[in-house]
Amino acid sequence: MTYSTDHHAPEGLRTRGTVIVVPGRGETRASYARFGSRLAHDAYRVRVVDPPAADPAAVAPFLDALARRLSEAVEGVAAETPDGLPRPLVLVGSDLGAAGLAALLASEASEAVWWPQAAVLAGLPGHGARAGCRWEDELDVRTHCPTHRGVLTGDAAVRRGALAGALPRELLDAAYASRAEIPHLLLVGDADPLADRAAIARAARTLPKARLTVVRGAHHDVLNDVQHRSVAAEIVTFLEALREELIPAVTVETSAW
Repeated sequence: MTYSTDHHAPEGLRTRGTVIVVPGRGETRASYARFGSRLAHDAYRVRVVDPPAADPAAVAPFLDALARRLSEAVEGVAAETPDGLPRPLVLVGSDLGAAGLAALLASEASEAVWWPQAAVLAGLPGHGARAGCRWEDELDVRTHCPTHRGVLTGDAAVRRGALAGALPRELLDAAYASRAEIPHLLLVGDADPLADRAAIARAARTLPKARLTVVRGAHHDVLNDVQHRSVAAEIVTFLEALREELIPAVTVETSAW
């Protein structure tokens, strides 16, 4: 059985790194086809994995299952690439995927086969945050992008009502308490009703190397909202800056804005 979907760099270009994407609640790999294709167009090898089927309320088994899924993804990409895994390796998670990655990075050792050079956490929910049960209400919480709303609505495998319950407190406590040493990019929409902006800002300050990006007008599915092009560009900028000790290749010294 296939647990992943791949997006490859254009033929003839050197692959600049590997990105493993973990979806959020209710989502499928198809939810990230546009996102994966856009990063791949910038010469990154992208693999979108199924989130683990384990119940996140049982935190330890859930994190174990997530670690196994990441190991399978990393080993699979490495086996398919003549020179081994293209690095840097960056893990990207949204919603439950973001919480799971943050908690896993807080609890695991850096010797793990899936241990990344950086992580991108998008739409990390706040404690007790939940959406309405009606599908239209959930769509409004997720995204106002008409194309992505169509993708979610037309995908029979999307689990509707997945945001109606809050994520387990123990999992979120572990996620927000992470002090993992690797660079982090935290992404949150300023119109995300499930986000705790203050908690995310605190997490960005306490992580040793973190950049917090607030996306104007974006909702919970910040990777797939109306601003998806700008968000993808921000992620690519972060990926490229990893090569230069997080110093961006381009800086603005004067501005007419």
